Amino acid sequence: MSVRLKDQKPFAQGGNRLCFVQPTQPDRCIKVRRPDFSLEALRASKGFPKNLRPLASFDDNLEERRVMGQLDRRLGADIYAHVSHCYGMVDTDLGPGLVSELIRDSAGPIALSLKQMLWERGLTDDLQQALDDFCSFWERSCIPSRQLLPHNIVAPRDQQGNVQRLVVIDGLGESTLLPLHWLPTRWQQRRCRNKTGQLRARVDRFLAELKAGKVPSNMGRLLHDGSPTSSS
Repeated sequence: MSVRLKDQKPFAQGGNRLCFVQPTQPDRCIKVRRPDFSLEALRASKGFPKNLRPLASFDDNLEERRVMGQLDRRLGADIYAHVSHCYGMVDTDLGPGLVSELIRDSAGPIALSLKQMLWERGLTDDLQQALDDFCSFWERSCIPSRQLLPHNIVAPRDQQGNVQRLVVIDGLGESTLLPLHWLPTRWQQRRCRNKTGQLRARVDRFLAELKAGKVPSNMGRLLHDGSPTSSS
């Protein structure tokens, strides 16, 4: 049976996908392709030779499912301390959807992205500690990723409003042709340290831009908090 999403409001919008709360499971979300940006248009926007690749290779849902399956088999359950679960594909009235873990605060609302958290609260002590713990885990576990972007990371809070941890919800997978796990451990860790160092630099740069009065884009900003009244 197809999952009905058309009568819902998405809680987030990315460059290529819309994110909805799973109607019958509030701890899961469904990611579907944006109707205004087809795979054909995405391929056409790429230069040679990427524009020769098959259409399926541009589908973020298929790529995320493939990458998460590989990570689960190779690294096991430990990754889910800082990476959201992936539960496979479903049919929806908006097209094929990928079901993923929906990270929420302990009090219930959908967790804010790291970007939105910095925007609204700044780099508080609890957020700094969560960032340090995340970077240490990432470097130690050697998890392959593209660039670690603040809008692709969420920061769930406990009942007291303190950030518990950081969780990557998008952007995983190899960023180079040579798979990370083919490299010696020392090289894997060095590459991951580069990624976490770049993340820290992005955080510092974003805070500096906020201080200078620059208004950020809405990428990574929640459209609603995931409560039944706000999502209908």
